[in-house]
Amino acid sequence: MSTTGTQNQAGTISRCCVIGSRGRMGGLFVSRLGAAGIAVIGLDQPLEQARLAEVLPDQDLLLLAVPAPAMEEVLSTCCSYCSPETIVMDVCSVKVQPLALMLRHHPGPVVGTHPLFGQEPGDDPRVAVTPGRDESAARAVSVLMEQLGFIPFLTTAEIHDRAMASVQGLNFVTTCAYLAALAGDEEIRDFLTPSFRRRLEAARKMLTEDAALFADLFEANPYSQDAVRLFRSHLNLAAGGDVDVLAQRAGWWWRSSKQGGETGP
Repeated sequence: MSTTGTQNQAGTISRCCVIGSRGRMGGLFVSRLGAAGIAVIGLDQPLEQARLAEVLPDQDLLLLAVPAPAMEEVLSTCCSYCSPETIVMDVCSVKVQPLALMLRHHPGPVVGTHPLFGQEPGDDPRVAVTPGRDESAARAVSVLMEQLGFIPFLTTAEIHDRAMASVQGLNFVTTCAYLAALAGDEEIRDFLTPSFRRRLEAARKMLTEDAALFADLFEANPYSQDAVRLFRSHLNLAAGGDVDVLAQRAGWWWRSSKQGGETGP
């Protein structure tokens, strides 16, 4: 008899199945879970029905490390094999859409997460945790993240997606637009400054390796267009000659150092 329900109620997770285990994020979680003493099983495409039926009913946590566009298909395939007590959790960079899908396909506890560090945790491995159904499940996931060496913090799916539309989505589309506007002008190559070359290098991986991923996330985030419209309004200031106003507003990021450590209004 499975003890999954008892373990989740106690706030601990001891068995986990990672779907998408051969991906970069899935592989990271498989490694960290194993190192933390969690019994982890990694599965990837093709998802075989017999294997899912064997593995999923006894899991405390089903961790979905799959792209947002694949989420519904994977949920449809997997959730019928899960115990009602199993926590279903994703690690997508958007939260409103995946949470809605998980809540629709799974009657039990649901938690959304977003590891903000990408493939390499680094010195500030924060993980956004967005409760979906069952607050105790969100607490259990937060405890697990701490076990894995991460820094969890609670938020909502809406707050998360508004923030990521600006931090991630807007960075992607404005970088695309900026470099696309200059593309094809061979004469410009003789005038590239060190700062421009640094910007090119910073954008290289995002545009040459991960462009499809970022485009999918931009489309999946319900607040992406709001962020673009806000950015366009600031471009209009520049088009009207008010570059000084733009510079003053941009100085908000360094307001503490300008005021001797005190924050402005």
